[in-house]
Amino acid sequence: MDNKELALLAAKLLDSKKARDISIIDIAEKSGFADYFVIATAGSARQISALCDEVEDGLAKEDILVNHKEGKGETGWVLLDYGDVIVNVFSAEQRDHYQIEKVWIDCPQVEFEPAAEQ
Repeated sequence: MDNKELALLAAKLLDSKKARDISIIDIAEKSGFADYFVIATAGSARQISALCDEVEDGLAKEDILVNHKEGKGETGWVLLDYGDVIVNVFSAEQRDHYQIEKVWIDCPQVEFEPAAEQ
């Protein structure tokens, strides 16, 4: 699985647990540390933890293990480091505070369509 496929799978896993405002940013041309950021918003500390568990479990089924995990649901931000793919799960307040998308505004977005709500 290439890095773009990994980022898309992480986004799909986040979407399956009702993450909001999922975006994938291709930072490969501007960054020396990763190729993609996957960013999502959760409605609560509990959902942040559930979303991260879903990503970790789903990727582990593909034999892809997290290299490093930073933060806790209670802090409003958890980062999952998969090497060239970094998954960030935020509370709405923390996402608004850090505004990662603005930092990487000159990088292309990867198309990702969330599943239709049922």
